Amino acid sequence: MRSRCRFLFRPVLLLALLAAAADARAQGATGESPWFLDFAFGVAPSIRGNVSSGAIGVLQGQAAAFLPQSYGDIYGTGIDWRFGGGYTLDDKSELRGMFIWQSADADLVRLGDVGPSSLYAQYDDYKSFALDLGYRRYLQLSNRDIRLFGEGTIGVGFIDSIGVQFAAPQSNIVFPATNYYDQTAAFTYGLGFGAVFRFSDRLDFTGQFGLRHVSGLQTVDQFVGTGLEAVSNDTARLTFPVVVGLRYHFK
Repeated sequence: MRSRCRFLFRPVLLLALLAAAADARAQGATGESPWFLDFAFGVAPSIRGNVSSGAIGVLQGQAAAFLPQSYGDIYGTGIDWRFGGGYTLDDKSELRGMFIWQSADADLVRLGDVGPSSLYAQYDDYKSFALDLGYRRYLQLSNRDIRLFGEGTIGVGFIDSIGVQFAAPQSNIVFPATNYYDQTAAFTYGLGFGAVFRFSDRLDFTGQFGLRHVSGLQTVDQFVGTGLEAVSNDTARLTFPVVVGLRYHFK
């Protein structure tokens, strides 16, 4: 846990040092505080990545075949909740940090076959928490109340452990619920594009879309030596987040 905290602390420290270095220049140019807060939420459909990749092996003494199951198949469209803030470097650029909470409910799916029966799986819900740091660049339009932007982000986060329960109805077997994926430390990166609409001197409305990649889950320990290890081969996740929110400027 201490090593994870140090891993998370380093990018936060980097953001603080960069902001402090630009503080005098930004305040002198605008006469206002360069700091702001962001609140946002949206949806994050999955584009690529499997919770379970295809594999053939043995499950509790019976021959088993797993079909590929994508994040979209099992979790559908997830929800993004975002809270953070940033530091204005100049009129066209800023540094940002966002805490991102993602969650998605799992559907019961047909995973494949075990012995003579179809195999069904009920996974735990997907939950992750991450800190994404980024740089945003603005394009000023003739209308000064609207600004377009592009941004790039990198970050670290943690994906909660995911348990699963298997059932083979034709064989009249319900397997005991088991831990499938352990909690995973993940690396993230992304690209985003959007617009900021000015409401007042202190409040803006934001809307954006983009791509966000989250690194893969850990190997399923219980499948080591069964031939089913390949289920975790393609668990890195690529999503298409669409997010709206509010921004508050300090004075």
